Amino acid sequence: MTARAAAAEETRHRILSSTLALSGEKSTLEIVLADVAERAGVTTKTILRHFGSRAGLFDAVAEFARDEIVHERVAPVGNIFAAVTAVVGHYEERGDWVMWMLGQENSDDRVRGVVEVGRVVHRDWVATTFRPQLDSTPTADRETVLDLIAIATDVYTWKFLRRDRNLARGDTEQRMRVLVEAIVNRHAAE
Repeated sequence: MTARAAAAEETRHRILSSTLALSGEKSTLEIVLADVAERAGVTTKTILRHFGSRAGLFDAVAEFARDEIVHERVAPVGNIFAAVTAVVGHYEERGDWVMWMLGQENSDDRVRGVVEVGRVVHRDWVATTFRPQLDSTPTADRETVLDLIAIATDVYTWKFLRRDRNLARGDTEQRMRVLVEAIVNRHAAE
């Protein structure tokens, strides 16, 4: 990669990261390109050169956030302990932001789309990460088990335990593991 291409990619990353950070501080409807430019240390013209428009920027940020989230949740397939640790780690980093986005989904179509993608990402993560547990479940129960594990590892479960109950991270992880193990054990093929 040439120095110029590397610099352009670094600038693009800085703009995306800045926009993502701003989206956790104010509603996406309130974010203007000048805010992003100031945060990223670039000009509005630079943002437009990279993304074409505000809409283009927010489309790119949605994809950028999705990729970041997928990366943060990676865990060894079938390992309940590691999976819960990974998802709680992700929520510790982005859970409040996710809750902020969920609060905007009914007033901003763009945010609604991002939230819907997030729901798909979470369900796909459960289907992939807990594949051995799902495979050992009777076929008739697999969708139920998938739904229940998705709930047990959902951001709302994390929020209830960490924010509403004010539990320590370790206690939150322990309770989420108990939920997942109870679901898996209850529905294991006999």
